Amino acid sequence: MASAPDRFLRKFLPRGLFARSLLIILLPVLLLEAVILQVFYGSHLGIVSRRFAFSIAGEIAFTLDQLDSSPDPAREWYIMRAAQRQFQLTMTIDPGAQLAHRREINILGPMDDDLTNALRQHLKKPFNTDWVSNPDYVLVNVQQQNGVVHIQIPRKRLWAGSLFMFAAWVFGTSVLLVVVASLFLRIQVRGIRRLARAAETFGMGRDRGPIKPEGAREVRRAAIAFNRMQERILRFLSQRTDMLAGVSHDLRTPLTRLRLTLAMMPKTAESEPDIADMTADLEEMERMIGGYLAFARGEGEEKTTLTNLSATLEEIVAAARRSGARVTLHGASDLVLPLRADAMRRAITNLVDNAQRHAPHVVVGIGHLSAHMVEVTVDDDGPGIPAGRLESVFRPFESGGAAGGHGLGLSIARDIIRAHGGEIVLMESPLGGLRASIRLPV
Repeated sequence: MASAPDRFLRKFLPRGLFARSLLIILLPVLLLEAVILQVFYGSHLGIVSRRFAFSIAGEIAFTLDQLDSSPDPAREWYIMRAAQRQFQLTMTIDPGAQLAHRREINILGPMDDDLTNALRQHLKKPFNTDWVSNPDYVLVNVQQQNGVVHIQIPRKRLWAGSLFMFAAWVFGTSVLLVVVASLFLRIQVRGIRRLARAAETFGMGRDRGPIKPEGAREVRRAAIAFNRMQERILRFLSQRTDMLAGVSHDLRTPLTRLRLTLAMMPKTAESEPDIADMTADLEEMERMIGGYLAFARGEGEEKTTLTNLSATLEEIVAAARRSGARVTLHGASDLVLPLRADAMRRAITNLVDNAQRHAPHVVVGIGHLSAHMVEVTVDDDGPGIPAGRLESVFRPFESGGAAGGHGLGLSIARDIIRAHGGEIVLMESPLGGLRASIRLPV
């Protein structure tokens, strides 16, 4: 039984090989780049940003100290001009003003926090900073004794552009890796998908020839092994069909002689009942031989074509009615599917024959079970089959009731339906008897 972590992983992990392989490649790379970015952000960028901030904070503190020591307006103007010329700090004084409260807005990176910490250590005066009003400058407002000093700091003196260059490099390499890995994995997975489609198609009885080996060496080996297996199975089926044709001829020849002998025998009142019984036995033997050969052959030589399944059901029901059965058909019309028409007709005919042999009324229905599945139902109002035997009756030579039969009808039907990629299920019918539900992919 799967543990809780296993169930969690199965729930959130992708199911496809392509997505899982891409995830295996992508996750370690993203983790590695995240670690590198954190190391860069926490060491190199932090050191550079702090050095910029402390340098500018020291220049501002020095300039403000000079202003405090020189109350002469002409001297103040000279000091501010020198600060602009030497430190690129543009200063203005608002005499008598009081510092307004301003809500701090953080930006990406450590620059704003580093500048605030550096100013706190150097100034020891009330101040605030503005990083968003001007795209070219950082504004610092400092409360002096005679008013508020407004300082414009060029943003490039505080801005570490290497952060964005590094982030662009990390993101760009990740995107490039994903693209290259996706193209490579798609080529590798394409061979596996083609092999899976070929196996599914061959399992449904549609021979589309050998597949082209492509992809990695292991995938090519699997494709070559599949082609060899397909060739051996087709050769075996061909040999078995040829052998069964000969067996059919050998078995039918003595039966034909017996039938001719019975037909030429003089009929009297005493012998006519015996001749009729023997003729019926011969017909039953021919039907049994035909059933055995059809079961062994598996209807594997017929090609798949687009078939109107609704019209096929109408023909089967009409034939059953001509034989005296009470059969009703209802459901959708003009449902066209890729089928081996003769094989499917034989499978459904077997089900209808079984139903009418055990019940007075049979109802055949057809409709969409889902957007990709069609369901054909055969219901009867007979005695049904016990729940414990619903699976065993599909075994060859297993009879489902007391009405006789050689026990191959359901076996043949299941083989044909599974060869079409579908399934047949037996259950209790709403009519009280047995329901045979055939589900076929559209």
